[in-house]
Formats: sequence, structure tokens, C-alpha cells
Amino acid sequence: MRGPAVRSFVVAAGGTGGHVFPAEALAAELAARGERVVLMTDARSGALMEKGGTRFEGMDRFILPGAGLAGRGARRAAAGALALARGTIQARQLLATLNPAAVVGFGGYPSVPPILAARLLPAARRPVVVLHEQNAVLGRANRFLSRGADLLALVFEDTARIPEGVATEVVGNPVRPALRALAGQGFLSPAAGAPFHLLVLGGSLGARVFADVVPEAIARLAPGQRARLRVTQQCRAEDLERTRDAYAAAGVAAELAPFFPDVAALYRNAHLVISRAGASSVAELACAGRPAILVPLPGAIDDHQSANARAMAASGAAEVMLQAGNQSGNPDGFTPAALASALTARLEDPTRLIPAAAAAAGLARPDAAALLADRVQALAHSHTTR
Repeated sequence: MRGPAVRSFVVAAGGTGGHVFPAEALAAELAARGERVVLMTDARSGALMEKGGTRFEGMDRFILPGAGLAGRGARRAAAGALALARGTIQARQLLATLNPAAVVGFGGYPSVPPILAARLLPAARRPVVVLHEQNAVLGRANRFLSRGADLLALVFEDTARIPEGVATEVVGNPVRPALRALAGQGFLSPAAGAPFHLLVLGGSLGARVFADVVPEAIARLAPGQRARLRVTQQCRAEDLERTRDAYAAAGVAAELAPFFPDVAALYRNAHLVISRAGASSVAELACAGRPAILVPLPGAIDDHQSANARAMAASGAAEVMLQAGNQSGNPDGFTPAALASALTARLEDPTRLIPAAAAAAGLARPDAAALLADRVQALAHSHTTR
């Protein structure tokens, strides 16, 4: 026997919604099974979680020092390394008290201190370590941590850059319960001449380029097509006024906000989604079964959003348009003229949305949170009964 019975599960996550949302989904699943769940994150991520409506309600939360290292100068990288070291020391103290059965990391620098700390515990009290990789390219934090993990859980079977000898299993990307409930609800394309609902989402960090390109593209459409459009668009606060003015000038009905609390309802009403290609975005599109135009974030570490978008496009679920500065090809794909052409094609023949919606739904893994929880609990049980 190794230690007492299961007492808690630590979820280590932070950074963007792509790391946080699946962590929240797993935490909710474990809590629903009667497990105690503890969140470890950093201060910046904790503040963003509150702002973005991700609260890990009813769960203990610990804020640790931490900072990223990628793309920094030598001085900032040294400061980041020091913060991660302090975070690891604090995490080790917390883990020694919590005595968790497992620590589950979701990538990004906030996951590093708790995972490293778990390895520093005495062997008899060392918890199971599970990592979850949301993207089609293994992220740097998970790459660094993966060799010592009991399991690396994946979304994509052909995830790139996994070190040799790492135990892996495809479970899918956990999505929040409200979005998981959309799976299997079907898609109804708009009738000819009927309102066409366009949803524009910029991800947890927002996307200024959508405020630049989408209104101008829509202004290029024929008057009858503009009259049919009903636009719901996530905008940064500083872009709201100019985006609202642009839609008003084009005579287009638009609802704009920096954050929408009920994104599941927006997906349910949407006929087409324009979105970044972050891991949670593509998982949510699949659960919702909605066709999309994906615009990968230029400069994303390891260009993982382009890899995610290509996986969606290969199935027929999405069209990919590359923004200027993207490493993966045509630098001028996402322009007002190109987007106007893509929208015109779909407005003139809405039936072309149907196979794309079906392809998206075919990629859905609504059971991902349950599968990941099953594996975490099973590993924890086998660990404590050795």
C-alpha cells in the first residue's frame, strides 16, 4: 500500500482558455464523482479566470508564482525562471500537506511548478502525474514535463513532437458541460432569404484582426445579403465603438461584447463561425457541430493553431484563412475581399454548410471529460494499492 486512500486531485492550469477550459471540465467531472479537486494556477491566470467566468466553483484555489520563458530577453527569462522556482517550492509545500492522489497538468507555464513539485516529493508520497495536451503539436511545457509523466493524454492521435517512450492515450479535449450538451443536437441551414447568423469569436485573448477585417468584408456584400446577416462578435473593449460604427454604416444588425457568458447559446444559434483555431475553440466547434472559417493565430508557439486548423480542414469541417504573419503559408489569406467571397458563397448556397457541419460533429468527443477522469482515477487507484 502506498499512502492513504484518495483524498484530493490537483488540477494545474492557467494561461489561455485553451488550457483552462479543459481543466475546468475535468475538475467539474471529478467533483461530480465526489472527489475533492484543488486548482493550482498563477496570479495572472486567476484574474483572467474570474473575468472570463471560469471559477472552479466550490474548489480550493492556490495562486503560485510563475512566468513564461519563451520569446523573452535574457533578463526577463531569468526572472521567469526564478518565479517558476519559487512557484515549485510553494507547490511542494502545498502538495506535502494535500497529499493528492494525482496531479493533472494542462500545459502552459502555470502547470510547471505543480508537476515539478510532485516529482520532488518522497517516493512513498509521490502522486500520479497526468498531462493533457490540447493541440496537434505538443506544447513546450508538456514536452519538458512529459518524460516523467504516468500518462500523456491527447486530443490528436498524430500529435507532433512527443518524446520517445512517453505513454500516451487519445481521450479528446474536455469541454465545459454547457457546450458538451450541444453534441448531437444537429444543424439546420438557413432557408433561402432567411436570416443568417454569423458568430465571430476571438478566443480568450480576443482578436483585433476580426474587428479590422470582418466588418469591412461584410460591407462589400450585396445589400440583400447584408440585410440577412445577424452578427454576434466578440471584440476587445477598445475595439467596440469602431466595430459598432462599421456595422451601423453597413446597415448590419450586430451584437458586440468583449465577453459572452453563454457561449453555448451562441453556438446553438449560429449558422457559421469565424474563429481562431485554439484547442478549445476547435473542440467546442466539434461539439456544437458548426461549420467554420478558422484564422490561426500568427506567432502562436510552435504554430500549433495552424496544425489544429489543418486537422479541421482535412475533415471538411472548416475553411482555413491565414492572417498576415502566419508561418504556415499564404500571408494574405484573411483579407476583406477573400472573406467577402467566402461569405457570399455561403449566403448564395447555404446548403454547402450542411456537410461541413456534419464533418465538425463527426470530430466531437463529448465524453472526453469522462474518459480523462476515468483514466486519472484508475491510475490513482492502482498507484495507492501497490
